[in-house]
Amino acid sequence: MHTFALFGCGRIGQIHGANVAANQKCHLKYVVDVYQPAAEAAASKFNASVATIEEALADAEVDAVLICSATETHADLIVQSAHAGKAIFCEKPVDLNIDRVRQCLAVVKECDVPLMMGFNRRFDPNFAHLKNALDQGAVGDLEMLTIASRDPSAPPVSYIQSSGGLFRDMTIHDFDIARWLLGEEPVTVYASASSLVSPEIKEAGDVDTAVVTLTCASGKVAVITNSRRASYGYDQRVEVHGSKGMLEIKNVPESTVVVSTDAGVQAQKPMHFFLERYAAAYKSELECFVEGLASGNHTFPSGNDGEKALLLADAAVASLQSGQAVAL
Repeated sequence: MHTFALFGCGRIGQIHGANVAANQKCHLKYVVDVYQPAAEAAASKFNASVATIEEALADAEVDAVLICSATETHADLIVQSAHAGKAIFCEKPVDLNIDRVRQCLAVVKECDVPLMMGFNRRFDPNFAHLKNALDQGAVGDLEMLTIASRDPSAPPVSYIQSSGGLFRDMTIHDFDIARWLLGEEPVTVYASASSLVSPEIKEAGDVDTAVVTLTCASGKVAVITNSRRASYGYDQRVEVHGSKGMLEIKNVPESTVVVSTDAGVQAQKPMHFFLERYAAAYKSELECFVEGLASGNHTFPSGNDGEKALLLADAAVASLQSGQAVAL
């Protein structure tokens, strides 16, 4: 049984808190949030206690933490938790500054504690199945990877301003999946982007529509398309083109009902957003974290994966600013 403290009781904290509370291998002892009413509501919901950061980390019974708080708090909480000897699960990113990320990861290494980054898409059953088929040689050697990732609508500008921008906030999940499927590190990044969805996003200095091309030393190519607007729902598709065929992940619909009449054939829209689409993935990634702590076999996405995904995001930003491909 692993005893957890949850830092952050917002939307993603609620998901992880519920999964820990429901997992028989876990016990959620504390919830911590700067907004006291949120902490109290979550504590009541998950049968936990409200605590401060210091109180939660000082409790020897707590052996793991879930960091689901605001992005700017992640690095400090990782460092504090590492010094307290706790195993750490952290939502992406470690930090928006690559130097701060490296300083943070050095502390984690020095303290010799596990750190798992919340790249949940790796744990989605569809992504896991595709990865397994690819590794088993189902379509030969991967030659070209295409990832489409489009949100149903743009987040508030207040979120955009603190998120680090499209590439560090949204595309970073696609960068992680690209690295995972390509099986090697990209050596060049080229980004093209604009603001077509929201004038407020443009005024905030960000983009909402983007295409990023990654090229590997072997010649493998990955293309990522992002948009903050998909009127038909949460668009999450992947295509792996290989030397012997192709693998695809299609959108998961709200239901499998198809209406066929003389007017035409109508299927259901994709699931609305990430909470619905990746519900199973969030449960599976927690299970992977818990099993890794029990076995000592830490096969989950690490802080190093977080660092490399951020490097690709930074390169995309630099490419967009320069209009040139950026070499890594």
